[in-house]
Amino acid sequence: MLLGICLGTNDLPRAGAFYDRLLSTVGMVRTMEVDDEIGYGLPGGSSCFWILKPFDQQPATLGNGTQVTFKAKSNDAVEEFHRTALELGGADEGSPGYRYRPRYFGAYCRDLDGNKLHIMYEPD
Repeated sequence: MLLGICLGTNDLPRAGAFYDRLLSTVGMVRTMEVDDEIGYGLPGGSSCFWILKPFDQQPATLGNGTQVTFKAKSNDAVEEFHRTALELGGADEGSPGYRYRPRYFGAYCRDLDGNKLHIMYEPD
């Protein structure tokens, strides 16, 4: 069972400001902050997503083929997440639209460190 995901950053305060706003679009909040890491999760819940400065003190690098996917509550929320990421300085990797299956609506972007993020919605 997967407990959570960590992404590296070279500027924790800047990444924290980015993710504070971005993750609020999917109902996530900052749930903890210690030394060189910030955790996010649902309000009152445990952290399941972390941004951090690498433990080995080497620069954070992105993984080729690595992607973190977040689930939105609607197509509009997918669009808001993507728009917010770009407004905050993230890069577009795929505009909101239908993909894969007839009801799968998603978008792709990169954070300030180049980590790839995917946001999607598909009705149950």
